[in-house]
Amino acid sequence: MNSAKKEKVVVIGGGVAGLTAGIYALLSGFEAEIYEKNAIPGGECIGWNRKGFHIDNCIHWLTGTKKGTELYEVWKKVGALSDDTQYAPIDAFFSSSYNGQSVTLWNDLKRTEKELIEISPEDEAEIKKFIEYVEYSKQCIFPAGKPMEMWGIKDYIQMGASMKDFPKVMKEFGNISLEDYSKRFKSPLLQRMICDYLPKEYCAYSFLVSYATMADGNGGVPMGASLQMSLRMEKRFKELGGVICYNKGASRIVIEGKKATGVEFEDGSFANADYVIPTVDTHVLFNRLISKDYMPKELKVAYDEPKKYPSISGFQVAYAVSKDFRAEGETTFIEIEPLTVGKRTFTRMYVKTYGYDPVCVNGDRQVIQTCISQDDEDFGFWKDLSSEEYTKVKDALVCEVTKRIEKEFPQLKENMEFLDAWTPLTYERYCNAYHGSYMSFVTTPYGKQMKLKGQLKGIENLYLAGQWTNSPGGLPVAVASGKFAIQRLLKKQHRDINI
Repeated sequence: MNSAKKEKVVVIGGGVAGLTAGIYALLSGFEAEIYEKNAIPGGECIGWNRKGFHIDNCIHWLTGTKKGTELYEVWKKVGALSDDTQYAPIDAFFSSSYNGQSVTLWNDLKRTEKELIEISPEDEAEIKKFIEYVEYSKQCIFPAGKPMEMWGIKDYIQMGASMKDFPKVMKEFGNISLEDYSKRFKSPLLQRMICDYLPKEYCAYSFLVSYATMADGNGGVPMGASLQMSLRMEKRFKELGGVICYNKGASRIVIEGKKATGVEFEDGSFANADYVIPTVDTHVLFNRLISKDYMPKELKVAYDEPKKYPSISGFQVAYAVSKDFRAEGETTFIEIEPLTVGKRTFTRMYVKTYGYDPVCVNGDRQVIQTCISQDDEDFGFWKDLSSEEYTKVKDALVCEVTKRIEKEFPQLKENMEFLDAWTPLTYERYCNAYHGSYMSFVTTPYGKQMKLKGQLKGIENLYLAGQWTNSPGGLPVAVASGKFAIQRLLKKQHRDINI
């Protein structure tokens, strides 16, 4: 590479994937500019303040907090984590209650097994199998060293040795939904527990892997909440010499022949580029920034078949309550009177307390939040509302949610201060999120896992990144994809990919 003039990488989107791509570009000797449509970094990994309280929008657990894993090294490299990072003192995944009983999935699997059997001795065999397969699922470590197309025989051998029991999990739970898996249990409480945390359409293995991540100490919650982590990444990017421009929404990637020459913005300005890395929602990429003709076939299939490839969002509400309040755990699912949100009716919801983090505490009060899952059809319901109807429906639902929380926890009556409510349209508006989804396509038994290649046919210098490149998305996919984009660029230049 010519040392007199550095080549320039232009990144569209200042979320986790965009910040990561920018940081790795700088570490590889490129100039890097990030253009973000909002006024702050982070994309969906943010929070905001209301009435003197901080509402955290993103991290329920962060995969990759276990030292020694490849993903941990990436989080360190981009400044999100350090060896001194403090984590929330959370000792359980979540709790579920029903009909006067409660059960908790503790990080200590032996404690969980003992308590589950005490609650439902008739399910002992299935409970022991569940715990055994969660133990196996600890071996499912996210590979973040390099893109899999660059793996050699040695890499596959190492993966096979480190994940020797995980194929058992995939064989048993890779093609069954959580709803179907729950029917293996006789206890109504355990049936609900299995379907509480993730949408019931998810492949069952996703739930086991999620719980295993917490139980293995690889799913900590960094203190300071989501926005602070994004700000740490922004700081790292700037310290390395990167330029980030806010309130700068992209309108078009300019393609001449087989090359992207730069990016046009909504304000009419233009940034020339040697390489372009869009980290935006793929629906925006192929419907606004470049021609739909470049869309990979597997992505077209996913958009055309939402039943096989659903996307998930939520109707969420935040309150301030007494700091003393704590349900069975930080996150507790409760049975509620039927409540229609969007197109569907729900009988379960959760209450999550944030008193463990001083950022979410003000004086003697803390933030609590809830989220009711919304799917593609629910998004259509919200989208069809007029502005006036939208506000009216949202306000009415807040009242109904408040009543149900107060009924379950009478001590909160007249103690709950409403802070904010947000819907799938909020994610669409601020993040250009397809159907308001805060992750990628749900991994179901009915569709293939989405794994996009790093480049598009017909464009030589454009590299994809972002959580939509690999279902089910989330922060691990976002941060790894940003690194992978630069590694693919380096490989094209016949340079060392070990950054």
